[in-house]
Amino acid sequence: MSKPSYASVQVGDEIPSLSTEPITRHTLALYCGASGDHNPIHVDIDYAKESGLDDVIAHGMLSMAYLGRLVTNWVSQESVRELKTRFTAMTLVGDTVTCRGKITEKFSESG
Repeated sequence: MSKPSYASVQVGDEIPSLSTEPITRHTLALYCGASGDHNPIHVDIDYAKESGLDDVIAHGMLSMAYLGRLVTNWVSQESVRELKTRFTAMTLVGDTVTCRGKITEKFSESG
């Protein structure tokens, strides 16, 4: 599949979605090693329960990495200048993450 050019992208276009396998404890342990984020809230169920949660939660940056994959599956990495997100909920063990996107605005910036 070819990557779209800036000129071919239109407001309202949808980015092809990305769905993950269910999040597992193994996924979280691997991400701890890859990211260097060893916060026990992501891998230690006792710590998570002491913190008021039922179970460990996924790293916010893991969710953001999935969004990055969504975008770079669609356009080249060199085309991405900025990626912003706002976290509105926790990603739990067993959750399947589905990422979707829609073009809401086009603009160019010099420099």
